[in-house]
Amino acid sequence: MTWLEWFELLSYVVTIIGFPLGIGIFIFEQRKERQNEEEELYQRLSDEYTNFLKLVLENADLQLLRQQGQPQSLTDEQKERKLILFGILVSLFERAYILVYEEDMNKQTRRLWLSWEDYMREWCRREDFQAVLEKLLEGEDEDFQKHIRQIVTQENLRLNTG
Repeated sequence: MTWLEWFELLSYVVTIIGFPLGIGIFIFEQRKERQNEEEELYQRLSDEYTNFLKLVLENADLQLLRQQGQPQSLTDEQKERKLILFGILVSLFERAYILVYEEDMNKQTRRLWLSWEDYMREWCRREDFQAVLEKLLEGEDEDFQKHIRQIVTQENLRLNTG
C-alpha cells in the first residue's frame, strides 16, 4: 500500500468511527453539563431557602417554625414582619416554580421539584399563611398562582379528611 492509500484508509476510519464517536461524546457532555446546571440551580435555590429559614429564626418571636397551635396575638410590627417573611417565601416558591417546574419532567428534575413542592405543602397547611396568600399572589406568575392554589386545596382536603 502506498502512503496515499494509507491516508485514504485512515480518512475512512475517521469518517466511519471517529465522527459518530465525536458526536456521541458531544451529546453525552451536553447532557452532563445540563444536569450539572440543574443541580447548581437547585443548590442555589436551596441556599436561598436556608437563608429564609435563618430569617425565620432571627424572628423567632413570630413562632413561624412551630406547628399550628394556639393562635398568638401579635403586635402590628410583628404582623408586618410576618407578612414580609411570607412575601419572601412566596417569591422564593415562585422562583423555584419558574426555574424547576416542567409539565414533562425527567426523573432528576422531578426529584428536585418534589422537594420544593414538599416545602410548599408544609407552608400551605398553615392557616396564617393561607390567610395572606391571595394578597401575596397578586402580580405573580399565573401558572404559579394556579399551582400553589391547587396545593392549598389539596392540603385542606387532606387535613379535613385525615
